[in-house]
Amino acid sequence: MFYLVSYDIPETRRRTKLAKILEDFGDRVQYSVFECILDEKLLGKMIKRIQEIIIAEDDSIRIYSICAGCEKRIEVMGKGKVSKIENIYVI
Repeated sequence: MFYLVSYDIPETRRRTKLAKILEDFGDRVQYSVFECILDEKLLGKMIKRIQEIIIAEDDSIRIYSICAGCEKRIEVMGKGKVSKIENIYVI
């Protein structure tokens, strides 16, 4: 499943920690926006790690699930591209 994760965290140290967590799960497409292609298990792991560092009263993290039909209709204007699953072959 394709997920869009955005965040607004006022404290620099927590914001940096969150960005590093999200880099483990997806691609940064804007300063505080990541595209992630995850199964349910990875989504759960990502959410658990996020919950360990955020302060709910101060921070805002949004995780949007994008269905396959909607994913095909994503339009990028300017530089950048939509994250895709890369085919990897090990020989």
